[in-house]
Amino acid sequence: MADLEKLVEDLSGLTLLEAADLTKMLEEKWGVSAAAPMAMGMMPMAGMPGAGEEAAEEQTEFDVALKEIGPKKINVIKEVRALTSLGLKEAKEVVDNLGTVMEAVGKDAAEEAKEKLEAAGAIVEIK
Repeated sequence: MADLEKLVEDLSGLTLLEAADLTKMLEEKWGVSAAAPMAMGMMPMAGMPGAGEEAAEEQTEFDVALKEIGPKKINVIKEVRALTSLGLKEAKEVVDNLGTVMEAVGKDAAEEAKEKLEAAGAIVEIK
């Protein structure tokens, strides 16, 4: 039987590229995949409670859209320009059409944009 201590030492000395190559070689030789198998406890079985339910994934990307402009249209346009890289004409079109100001941003950025636009007088929706 192989000396396991020596094997651990040899493997610990590998670079990341060497470890990746080793993984590929072992997958080919043994006919397996190094992908982590899904734990049985995580998979709902037919007939068990929750079998048809999918785990609700937490949303990580949000869109910030205007619902109403409010009485201070110019302030809203200025804030849209500050939040985006749009020019005056494009920012005005977004505001006039009650369009999406920011797409696929993180939760913190969406909340910050909402606060700034609401301070400028707009009513904002985060989708």
